[in-house]
Amino acid sequence: MFYGLNKFIKNVLPKRLFYRALLIVAVPVILLQLIITIVFFDSLWIKTNKGMTKALVNEINTFIEIYNDEIYEKDEITNLFSIYQNLNIEFIDDKNFKYDYEERWFSPIDRTLRRELKSKFGSNTFWFDTVSYKELIDMRIKSDLGYFKFLIPKDRVTSSSARIFALWITVPAAIVIFISLIFLKNQTKPIIKLAKVAEKFGKGEEIGEFKPSGASEIRQAGYEFDKMRKRIIRHLNQRSEMLSGISHDLRTPLTRMKLQMAFIKDKDLSNKLSEDINEMEKMLNEYLQFTSSSYLEKHDEFNLSKLIDEIVKKYDNENIQINLIPEVYINGRKNLIKRSINNLIDNAIKYADKLTWN
Repeated sequence: MFYGLNKFIKNVLPKRLFYRALLIVAVPVILLQLIITIVFFDSLWIKTNKGMTKALVNEINTFIEIYNDEIYEKDEITNLFSIYQNLNIEFIDDKNFKYDYEERWFSPIDRTLRRELKSKFGSNTFWFDTVSYKELIDMRIKSDLGYFKFLIPKDRVTSSSARIFALWITVPAAIVIFISLIFLKNQTKPIIKLAKVAEKFGKGEEIGEFKPSGASEIRQAGYEFDKMRKRIIRHLNQRSEMLSGISHDLRTPLTRMKLQMAFIKDKDLSNKLSEDINEMEKMLNEYLQFTSSSYLEKHDEFNLSKLIDEIVKKYDNENIQINLIPEVYINGRKNLIKRSINNLIDNAIKYADKLTWN
């Protein structure tokens, strides 16, 4: 079970170091922002709005109760509430109270208003609209002789700090993540550079001056790689020098053997020995050429079909037949592949009667 879960997590997570490091930085920041936002809206913003809405509904209920009391002057009560409670009130003498409104369940203001009005006045006795006016709420409360129309500022039921809070939550988080992206990019560049240099060296391509950069651990890895590269190059140079010395030493006895073959009266034996000596000399030259160029020759893209055709034409041998080859482009060491094809053709000519290249 745990193995399967671990494998699933590995498959889901990104493979590159940059994106993994970004997750390490971004995920805690986003989680922290979500937790703070949920706590704020649950404990502060929603509860504050609920208290403000409840106070407003109580004020409206108080106004209606006083308005319906015959001992008070109705116009005077309306003016007092309009001035001191910031309520624009109008009584409409119309018993036909039929209003349908869309229930915006996603709006916290609508949900709170609906809950408080329903608990205070009951169902089908109120109507409100929070969308038609930008800064006002249009509210209608049913009465015995008609209904009351209230125009209420939205800041009476909602706190403006929510927008400021959302701004201060999202903007700094975005800035922090953006700065993290820049730092992470700068930290992963030296690793990518080291990987590319190691790849080029592994292919035998020549590398210029390599200067490690980045964090101390990455620089340490870069310095160690550079030391290893120089040791390998020094070893290859020593090997080439040793083989060059061996080649020089072997040429002297081979030359003596050629001179001695001139005094052999048996021509068949002399020709066989001459062929063996020439083959030994050719093998030695090819091996020395290969060891001296295998770590200096760069990978290039070339047409393999064209190369084979050129090599076959140079032999000018009727026993070599080549069929039409489609153009094939490969990336590799051109001289090395050319020597390999020459060796194949030479061996085929030597040990076979006819060579067909498909």
